[in-house]
Amino acid sequence: MAAAGGSGGQAAISFLTNIARAAIGLGAGASLLGSSLYTVDGGQRAVIFDRFRGVLPETVGEGTHFLVPWLQKPYVFDIRTRPHTFTSMSGTKDLQMVNLSLRLLSRPDVSYLPTIFTSLGTEYDEKVLPSIGNEVLKAVVAQFNADQLLTERPHVSALVRDALVRRAREFNIILDDVAITHLSYGIEFSLAVEKKQVAQQEAERSKFLVAKAEQERRAAIVRAEGESESARLISDATASAGLGLIELRRIEAAKEIAGELARSPNVAYIPSGSNGNMLLGLNAAMSR
Repeated sequence: MAAAGGSGGQAAISFLTNIARAAIGLGAGASLLGSSLYTVDGGQRAVIFDRFRGVLPETVGEGTHFLVPWLQKPYVFDIRTRPHTFTSMSGTKDLQMVNLSLRLLSRPDVSYLPTIFTSLGTEYDEKVLPSIGNEVLKAVVAQFNADQLLTERPHVSALVRDALVRRAREFNIILDDVAITHLSYGIEFSLAVEKKQVAQQEAERSKFLVAKAEQERRAAIVRAEGESESARLISDATASAGLGLIELRRIEAAKEIAGELARSPNVAYIPSGSNGNMLLGLNAAMSR
């Protein structure tokens, strides 16, 4: 009985040992399998670095793939379009400072991902786009005066876009869109614009005053010419008809004065003989 019990214990120990070895083997196998697999999600691509061969020239697409553990390591790139915004203080042709904001939509050229990884790394866009963006903005803005940046903004945007697309292609980066989102001038230029507007208003006011004075001068000339012509006509009429015209004007003036006096209730006309008349003002008497 003792011998049978001892053999049964040895069998149990051997069985448990085998189970432990199997579990260890399965764990090691699962760990090895897990380290041999990697997944590339949608909108991504992978570049493989091999310890013996360096960066492999092939780009790995979406899905789950095998690699050699320890020997190979995947680097995943996001190939979807991403926005980038940065600002630049640039000088214009007439030496004014302009603050510009630029927005880019960029993505890497998938076929050149190994080259991008070798030369720039995974943060390629942060290393390249701000530098070439500032370079292109300063070069383009320097070709225009400050006021032309507003009046010719579509042309300026087209020049910036073409130059940036060309420079980005040198680094295997594709730009889907380039836009100038903000443009502002320095304080000195704003003050200069305000002074220019005031000067233009003063110039327009001066032109108006000059034109008004010219019109008044012409009116005075015409009025003087009319009075001169009237005097000449009267002189000619007097010379041809004698003093009759003057006597007629005197009679008309006397009639007008008499009519005005007749309509006034405070004036009385008293005949005083054949050669003299008398006018009495009754204001003082009526007031008493």
